[in-house]
Amino acid sequence: MSNTNTGGPAFPFPAYTYPNGEINHGEGGMTLRDYFAAEAMQVFLQNERSTMNQDAKAAYEMADAMLKAREA
Repeated sequence: MSNTNTGGPAFPFPAYTYPNGEINHGEGGMTLRDYFAAEAMQVFLQNERSTMNQDAKAAYEMADAMLKAREA
């Protein structure tokens, strides 16, 4: 397992008990790190300055920097 800080779920769905007593235990959804990377990727793809692999790596580097900035 990776030690990468994912920032936790980006859009968590909390646990919920329905009126009939059924329990939905909630879901984490995508991680905040993945969300940040996806948003950064949009800008990189518009610039067409490098390969998709380079863009993807840069997007996650940006996401990691954003997560680190949130800790400050």
